[in-house]
Amino acid sequence: MPLGSLGRSKSGRHRPPASEQDETLPDDELTSYLAALAPETADAETTAGTSFGNAQVYQLRLQLMANEQLKELAAERQTSPQALATEWVMQRLEWEARQRGF
Repeated sequence: MPLGSLGRSKSGRHRPPASEQDETLPDDELTSYLAALAPETADAETTAGTSFGNAQVYQLRLQLMANEQLKELAAERQTSPQALATEWVMQRLEWEARQRGF
């Protein structure tokens, strides 16, 4: 019993020629996949020495145990480890400024 062409044209090609592909709609699934792979703001903040708008990015290296502790605390607070570390640094800077009388 013959199986048929299984989606192939008589030329044996699996895809339509480029001129036919140009007329198709954008691939929303591919766009969404690429967007998911793109770094978010928090993820982009791991590049040392880079500026984003009016913010400076610093890279933070933690020992394995400290990193796990940060992740656990962030999960408990329903936030990211990056956001939690940023919050702590900002709180400490505010405290330091108050101590210095700024």
